[in-house]
Amino acid sequence: MVFKVTVNSAWRATRTLWLLVLVSLSVCICVCRASSPQEDSAMENIVTEKKAEESHRQDSADLLIFILLLTLTILTIWLFKHRRFRFLHETGLAMIYGLLVGVVLRYGIHVPRDISNATLGCPVNASPATLLINVSGKFYEYTLKGEISANEVDNVQDNEMLRKVTFDPEVFFNILLPPIIFHAGYSLKRRHFFRNMGSILAYAFLGTVISCFVIGLLMYGCVMLMKQVGQLGGDFFFTDCLFFGAIVSATDPVTVLAIFNELQVDVDLYALLFGESVLNDAVALVLSSSIVAYQPQGDNSHTFEGTAMLKSFGIFLGVFSGSFALGVATGIVTALVTKFTKLRDFQLLETALFFLMSWSTFLLAEACGFTGVVAVLFCGITQAHYTFNNLSPDSQDRTKQLFELLNFLAENFIFSYMGLTLFTFQNHVFNPMFIVGAFVAVFLGRAANIYPLSFLLNLGRRNKIRSNFQHMMMFAGLRGAMTFALSIRDTATYARQMMFSTTLLVVFFTVWICGGGTTQMLSCQRIRVGVDSDQDNSMSITEGPERRSTKQESAWLFRIWYNFDHNYLKPILTHSGPPLTATLPPCCGPLARFLTSPQAYENECQLKDDDSDLILTDGDINLTYGDITVSTDASGAHTSGGTAFAGGATSDDLDRELTYGDHELVMRGTRLVLPMDDSEPPFTDLHHGMRM
Repeated sequence: MVFKVTVNSAWRATRTLWLLVLVSLSVCICVCRASSPQEDSAMENIVTEKKAEESHRQDSADLLIFILLLTLTILTIWLFKHRRFRFLHETGLAMIYGLLVGVVLRYGIHVPRDISNATLGCPVNASPATLLINVSGKFYEYTLKGEISANEVDNVQDNEMLRKVTFDPEVFFNILLPPIIFHAGYSLKRRHFFRNMGSILAYAFLGTVISCFVIGLLMYGCVMLMKQVGQLGGDFFFTDCLFFGAIVSATDPVTVLAIFNELQVDVDLYALLFGESVLNDAVALVLSSSIVAYQPQGDNSHTFEGTAMLKSFGIFLGVFSGSFALGVATGIVTALVTKFTKLRDFQLLETALFFLMSWSTFLLAEACGFTGVVAVLFCGITQAHYTFNNLSPDSQDRTKQLFELLNFLAENFIFSYMGLTLFTFQNHVFNPMFIVGAFVAVFLGRAANIYPLSFLLNLGRRNKIRSNFQHMMMFAGLRGAMTFALSIRDTATYARQMMFSTTLLVVFFTVWICGGGTTQMLSCQRIRVGVDSDQDNSMSITEGPERRSTKQESAWLFRIWYNFDHNYLKPILTHSGPPLTATLPPCCGPLARFLTSPQAYENECQLKDDDSDLILTDGDINLTYGDITVSTDASGAHTSGGTAFAGGATSDDLDRELTYGDHELVMRGTRLVLPMDDSEPPFTDLHHGMRM
C-alpha cells in the first residue's frame, strides 16, 4: 500500500514537471515570435546606418580627389611660373591631372560585387523617374539614376563608384558658373571695352549667330553622310545640329587671355577678345535655349516652319532682354542700398551683402525663366560701374579678391572635371566621322565669324583691325567651361551623348594646342607686347595730328550715354559725379537734395572717371593748369586765358606738359587726373616762367 502511494506521487510530480516545461516552452516561443519583428527592424536600422556611413565616406573621398587635383595644379603652376614656362596654362594642366585620375578610377579600382543583390525582371513601357517597391509589406522609394547597358549589368558596383564622381549638371550652373561669369563682368576694363564696343557687339551677337548656322549646316551634311554609310546609330535631326553649333560657338579664351595679360599684349586686341568672350557665352546660351524651344505644329517637330522660327527668335529677344533688365536692376538695388545705408562702417556685412546680392541674381533669373548667365554678367558690369564706388576701401579690395579667387577655383575645378569625365562618364558615343566633321566645322565657323565681320567693321573704323589681329582672334577661339556646361546639361538621347563626347575632344584640342601655342603665334604675327594700357591710352591723345581721331570708335552713341550717365545716373546711384542740384532743373530741387549724398559735395572736386577719356574725339576740351585755362576744339587748335601765364606758351609746350606732367583735365564738369609716367621728369620751362 505504501509502495502504491509512493508511485502515484512520483507520477504526479513528473506530469506536473512536464506540464511546466511545456508551458515554459510555449511562453518562450510566443515571446520569440513577438520580438522577432523588432529584432529584424533593429537589424535593418543598423544596416541602413552602415550604408549611410559608407556613402558619407565615399562622398568625402570623392571631394578629396578634386581638392587634391586643385592643390596639385596650383603647385605645378607655381613651378611653371617660377621657371617661366608658358606653353601650358593651369586649365590645361588641370585637364591632364583629371585625365590621369579618371584612368585610375575607371581601370585601376574595382569594387567587389555584393552577392546579396538580386535583379528581378519587371517589364514596363517606360522608365519612371521614381519607383515605389513593396517588400514584405514595407514600401521603398527608388530614384532613376540612368540607363545601364546590357554588358555593364554585372558591374553595377563599379558603375556606382564612377557615378559618384559624376556631378549633377545643375551643380555647374548654380554653383560653379555664377562666380566665373560675374568675375568677367566685374573685372571688365570698361575704358577699352567701350572704345571697341561696336566691334565687340558685332562679333558677340552677329558673329555667334553666323558661327552657329555655319557649324549647324556643315554638321547636318556630315550627319546625312553618316546615315548613308550606316554609321549613325540613332536619331539626329537638323535642330540637334543647330544646337551643337550653338554650344560650340561659345568661346572661352581663358588661357590666351591669361598669357595676354602676363605679356601685356596690345590693349585693343585684348579688349576685342575679352569683350567677345564675355558676351559670346551669354548669346550662345540664349541661342541654344531658343533652338530647344523651336516647336513646329504637327506631329513632326523637326520640320522647318516660319512661324516656329519667328517664335524662337522672339524667345531669344525676350529671354536676353529680360535677363539683361533683371541683372541691371539687381545691380541698381545693391547700389542704392550701399549708398543710403551706413553699411560701409561694417565692412564684413557690406562684403557679405554684395556677395549675396550678386549670386542671387543668377538664381533669381533662373527661377523666373530667364537666363542666369546673362543676368549675372550685366549685374557684374553694373556693380563695377556703380556699387563699387559706394563700397569702403576694404570692401572694394575684398570683393575683387573674393571673386577672383572663386573664379580661379571654379574654372580649374571645371577643367579638371572635364578630364575626369572623359573616363567616368558612362554613355560616351565616339564616332570618328562625326568628330572629324566637328573639327572642320568649328574651324570654318570661327573663320566665317572673324574675317567677314572684320572686313565690314574696318569700313567704318579709323583704327583698323589689322590682319595679324584677325589671325590671332581666329587662333584664340578656344572652347571651355561654358561649352562643357551646355553639353553636359542634357545627355539623355543618342544625339546629345555624341555631342558631349565630341565637345570634350574639341575643348581638349583647343586648350592644349591653341592655348599652348599662343606665345608662338604672337611672335609669328609680330604683335607687340609689353604695352602699358594706361600709358598707351593717355599717350594716344597727343600723338601727332591724329590725336583727336584715335577715339573715334566711341562717337555720338557713347557720348550721349556718357553725358546721361555722368550727369544723372552716377549722382543718383553713387557718391560720384556732379551733385544733382547742379544738373537737374530748379523745380526738382527738393528731390535733388534728397538723392544727393553729402559725400557727393565732398567728391565734386576730386572726381575720377575711368570712362571720361573715351569721348575726347568730339567737342571742346578745357585744360586747366592752375589759373590757366586752355580750350581745345575738335580740330586741335588751342586758345588760352588766365593771369599767371607769363609770356604765353606755345601749343608744343602744352602738349609736352599734357604728356609728361601731373595735370587735371576738365571736360563737361568732369575732372580726370591722368597719371604721370614715372620714367619722364617733370617738365620745367624757365623761359616762359612755367613749372609743373
